[in-house]
Amino acid sequence: MLSKKLLLPLLIILLEAPLIAQKAKDKIIQDLDKNISKYSEIAKDIWEYAEVGYQEEKSTALLQSVLKKEGFTIKQGVAGMPTAFVATYGSGSPTIAILAEFDALPGISQDAVPERKVVKEGAAGHACGHHLFGTGSMAAGIAVKNWLKSSGTSGTIRVYGTPAEEGGAGKVYMVREGLFEDVDAVLHWHPSSRNGAGAKSSLANKSAKFRFYGKASHAAASPEKGRSALDGVEAMNLMVNMLREHVPAEARIHYVITRGGEAPNVVPEFAEVFYYVRHPEMEIVKETFERVVNTAEGAALGTGTKMEYEVIHGLYNVLPNETLSKIMFRNLQKVGGVEYNQEEKLFAEKILATYDPDGLTTESAGLIDPYVYSPRGSGGSTDVGDVSWAVPTAGMNAATWVPGTSAHSWQAVAAGGTTIGFKGMMVAAKTLATTAYDLFKDPSVLAPAKEELLSRRGDNFRYESLLGDRLPPLDYRK
Repeated sequence: MLSKKLLLPLLIILLEAPLIAQKAKDKIIQDLDKNISKYSEIAKDIWEYAEVGYQEEKSTALLQSVLKKEGFTIKQGVAGMPTAFVATYGSGSPTIAILAEFDALPGISQDAVPERKVVKEGAAGHACGHHLFGTGSMAAGIAVKNWLKSSGTSGTIRVYGTPAEEGGAGKVYMVREGLFEDVDAVLHWHPSSRNGAGAKSSLANKSAKFRFYGKASHAAASPEKGRSALDGVEAMNLMVNMLREHVPAEARIHYVITRGGEAPNVVPEFAEVFYYVRHPEMEIVKETFERVVNTAEGAALGTGTKMEYEVIHGLYNVLPNETLSKIMFRNLQKVGGVEYNQEEKLFAEKILATYDPDGLTTESAGLIDPYVYSPRGSGGSTDVGDVSWAVPTAGMNAATWVPGTSAHSWQAVAAGGTTIGFKGMMVAAKTLATTAYDLFKDPSVLAPAKEELLSRRGDNFRYESLLGDRLPPLDYRK
């Protein structure tokens, strides 16, 4: 047994430890608060650039330049992607990574006003808030770097600049390249209309463009000499729509015809259809995708055309990690949600009037959703999924949009270009930074996080990208 002389100092240390930790976290938060204007300006610049996947030259250059000035070492153009980067500060273990996205969505231009106002017809817009994602993650990385430096704590903080999340699967190429092999934990976030940090999965996803080649001819004078590539596309679509009855209920198959011919009186020589296949389990996605390929082959045979397909992207479902997610959730609770000033409230009320808010109000932005464990995915897909199968990973959402706003909407673009978006971004930055602090201060938690990952993956798991060995599709948005 410990003597009373030894027990008292030990009790004092145990009682003071949480206070010391909170004081350090408060300092990190103060560091971020002092730089709100700086980070808001950076986010607004990227919002205005609105560069789509693999074309984010200005956005990535801006983020890299700021990180370099802050003392990070930058590796540019990693994994065959010119706009991807890895920024590193510090040395030794543990290594904590923060993900940063910055690509926009095509065709959703919108001004930062509470009514539909296109800035430039057909131009891109940050309808998923990745300008906030990239800037907020960078801000968190810099705040952690400042604390590591001032406290003399050993360890490595990294910011991964990940391009082309919207359909380009940038992170998958980074995982495939082994860029996360020495990382102990990955933290990320995403813009939203709510604040939350549960352990949630997503849908696995594989996409491809199916291209049909026929023979052109005069559609009226000599149709017998033609072979319609559009017929091939339509025959494929018909068979896929019949296939829907015979796939698992949670499967999602959607498509858009990207090329259908040039003129009605010319038998189309070329036609193309773009398909997505999704499901909560990657193995089901693989199986369903092969069945879709079979319909394309059958359609080509039946219409006398030739078919080839190009896989565009493939994503694993997110593998949630409760060990890390619970730490992040506690930090989000401490940080709190977003509070609107009067000007922001008036803006938000006008936005709320443009859709059904389903009972949400402007005050909802200040709330934190309860912790949720949801190991089976629903909704959308993300290339964070592949990262989560390689490294223990935790994520969160912050209310950068007016409550009830749908992602990929003009309302999301509008709010993301205002202080509403910037405030939500800073909630995320503070939560990520304080969570990283916890992992650096108590790296013992990383062992159970890794054990949880290995258990969820299973003994026989071996990573194989759904993309195969294809190179990044750098021109997929051109």
